[in-house]
Amino acid sequence: MTLAPDAPALTAPLTTEALAQLMPLYLGVDPAGRIRAAGPTLRKLLPADPLGHPLLDLFALQRPRGVTGAQDLPRLTGARLRLSLRTPPHTAFKGLAVPLADGDGWLINLSFGIGVAEAVRDHRLTDADFAPTDLAVEMVYLVEAKAAVLDELRRLNLHLQNARLTAEEQALTDTLTGLRNRRGLDRTLAGLAASGTPFGLMQIDLDYFKQVNDRLGHAAGDRVLVAVADILRTTLRGGDTAARVGGDEFVVLLPGLDCADRLGAIASRILGRIEAPIPWQDSEARISASIGTALGRPGTDPMALLDAADAALYASKRAGRGRVTRVA
Repeated sequence: MTLAPDAPALTAPLTTEALAQLMPLYLGVDPAGRIRAAGPTLRKLLPADPLGHPLLDLFALQRPRGVTGAQDLPRLTGARLRLSLRTPPHTAFKGLAVPLADGDGWLINLSFGIGVAEAVRDHRLTDADFAPTDLAVEMVYLVEAKAAVLDELRRLNLHLQNARLTAEEQALTDTLTGLRNRRGLDRTLAGLAASGTPFGLMQIDLDYFKQVNDRLGHAAGDRVLVAVADILRTTLRGGDTAARVGGDEFVVLLPGLDCADRLGAIASRILGRIEAPIPWQDSEARISASIGTALGRPGTDPMALLDAADAALYASKRAGRGRVTRVA
């Protein structure tokens, strides 16, 4: 295959083997537009032997526009080509066509351009499919290395984000019961007060808890606290908040509840469940609770509301324990 000469030094013919080594993605096209030679890498990409097939049957030409048949092929000479396979995965190419000697057709050299990484993946190419001087493989390595680094950074960022969220959650959670702690309660209470949403509030203090610790031991006391936490979780709604704010002290927030009678009924139901015996080893723990309730409305001072509910709780204790008292 001999290129059209511009100077005597360029008239040396190139064998098919030499072209395959220099340009594994080359095409030789005759004047009628039929493919009469193809580089080894290009042959791997095509669904069948391309020899003898019209160029435009196998490739869709996007640039230059208007090339629809053999009569238009002279327009390819010296033009920057954009073309793609007509069959999936429709691999795209950049190319350049130069005329052969004596009007014998064109030599077209193709490359994958910036789509080299996709082409390597789609067609399972290796460095042996590229010319030794081609930097495409190095480019693919860089792309893959960048992707690996970005994936690792995303994984690390996700890990750090999850760790931060876990740490924040732990900072707001009572480790023994899994309920909110005092810090978590204060944050939720402040949010409710700022939103202007009405809510119900209960202060709960366990009665006879010290006797459980003294008679059965602190492990039994811990079991009682966990049991009370389970009672609160299973009695309250999904959007309610229960918090352990002291040794045997709990606070409950019920967003959207603005009826004192309904709040009292929920508190009484909780009290009834707390008074049921709690099994412990070969014995059982028996406790009760004193509860104070209050309603929070727009403009309510959260700390003042907690103090008022706490006062109602101690009114329950003075009245004999095991009862619910609402804020007057």
